[in-house]
Amino acid sequence: MPQEKPVLKALLDKLETRFGRFAVPGCIQLIATLQLIALVVFMLLPPDARQPYEDFLILDPSLVWQGQVWRLLTFVFIPASSVFVAVITALFMMWLGRGLDEAWGAFRVNLYVFGGMAAIAAGSLLFGHRGDAFWLHLTLLFAFATLYPNEEILLFFVLPVKIKWVALFSAAMLGLMVLASPIALIRVVFALLNYLVVFAPGFVQGRLHAARVANRRARFDQKATGAAEFFHQCRQCGRTEVDDPSLQFRVTDAGDEICAACRR
Repeated sequence: MPQEKPVLKALLDKLETRFGRFAVPGCIQLIATLQLIALVVFMLLPPDARQPYEDFLILDPSLVWQGQVWRLLTFVFIPASSVFVAVITALFMMWLGRGLDEAWGAFRVNLYVFGGMAAIAAGSLLFGHRGDAFWLHLTLLFAFATLYPNEEILLFFVLPVKIKWVALFSAAMLGLMVLASPIALIRVVFALLNYLVVFAPGFVQGRLHAARVANRRARFDQKATGAAEFFHQCRQCGRTEVDDPSLQFRVTDAGDEICAACRR
């Protein structure tokens, strides 16, 4: 993953060497395909028959605590209620998945996806709210936008928009949701926990590095400016040739500069 610290990267490399063969290739594309299959099944059912099937898959924490543990996995297979939105979402997920596979490889994508699902499920079980696939879609969008900020999509199939603006708009909507209902912050944090774990350390490290570079540049500029302002400075009075161009300076045996006025 990008911006990994050496220790974390070494750990991931070791895990990948040992368990990489168990990774599911095209994990995100597989989830999107299963969403499309579920959509087709729901479309073939009478309108009043869809809800029981959806209720069987949804992440309901009270039912999970009763032993229905399959819900920890199946909630990501539930498509959107609108056929158009469900198809567009699945196709968009496939596109995101191909980009993440190229950047990370199957093993790290699996860690990100299943880690995100685990975080969503943990928040649901601890605080009692239902989990849904929307939050997984969001973490995939944020990860892709961080890796490929200038990649463009056709909004409404017409308007080219960089993916970073789509992600920033989504983040702004989350911010407004939290402002309207502060309790939603818990749900947002758990839903985006995998993104924060992967990318937050790199962001912090980058900002600290930029601050150190700016500080070194400022000190260098200050020294350069100071050196350009004067060449001689009296050790006793502190005056320079900039203060009085007529001043004459002598160097003592100790190597200090003394102006003619102080030598009298």
